[in-house]
Amino acid sequence: MKVFTEIASLRTYLKDERFRAAKGGQNLKVGLVPTMGFLHEGHASLLSEARKHNDLVVLSIFVNPIQFGPGEDFETYPRDSDKDLALADREGVDAVFLPSVEEMYPNPTKTTISVNELTAGLCGASRPGHFNGVTTVVGKLLHIVSPDNAYFGQKDAQQVAVITQMTRDLNMDVNIVPCPIVREQDGLALSSRNVYLSSEERKAALVLSRSLQLVKKKVEQNERTTVGELRKDLIQAIQSEPLSQIDYVEIVQFPGMTPLEDRLSTEDAHEDILIALAVRFGKTRLIDNVILTKKGL
Repeated sequence: MKVFTEIASLRTYLKDERFRAAKGGQNLKVGLVPTMGFLHEGHASLLSEARKHNDLVVLSIFVNPIQFGPGEDFETYPRDSDKDLALADREGVDAVFLPSVEEMYPNPTKTTISVNELTAGLCGASRPGHFNGVTTVVGKLLHIVSPDNAYFGQKDAQQVAVITQMTRDLNMDVNIVPCPIVREQDGLALSSRNVYLSSEERKAALVLSRSLQLVKKKVEQNERTTVGELRKDLIQAIQSEPLSQIDYVEIVQFPGMTPLEDRLSTEDAHEDILIALAVRFGKTRLIDNVILTKKGL
């Protein structure tokens, strides 16, 4: 496994590997897994998927400052490069890109990538400017690596939709691969920010997966209900946990992120349905979601 801290050296390595493959009559397939580090088994699942379908796997580890807003946790975001590199090595990663902020942004950024409409709600509404930071850094990483496939976790469902839209609109020659949410045995979605939780807050956070499964079951049993009623049920279920502080609870079509008609039914859903939430426990903001396919409605 090779580790690169500079864009130029990573590009040279990838160019050499592609040339070597082409000389042998092969078309080298490259997979990219962009992360902010402090890796867990959710990231490992992305790397495993990338390993299955690509000849060369690149992992990027970069805590991107321009996707954090004022008062957010950029400075305190958990970092552990040694642990990350050990996990990457275990998963058979070929190259790790571990740049500094100065390497990625040597000058004040005057160019950003913005995706409209899809970023208007959910995390886009509660974290203004967040997605401009995400799309800009992902755009840079895709440009640097030029992967055939790039892998993202479905826990950040809005991010998946936004990045997919960006690559389509800008004719980027890459396949965006969403991968399922990975959870602890008790249902808590894996997140680097889980480390912030106290034991009491972690126990309280289980209300998220329980509440989502409750409303998922209600829809799958084809109970006639409105979007408003379903959202109310979800809020009540979350608020049954005193430590929870709701940021948002939303039910939208996916990946278009457009509102549903008030009555939830197969006729109303032109796309899959995303039930998404962001909830704070103490100082820790967690997101979770469930996606219901039209077939399952």
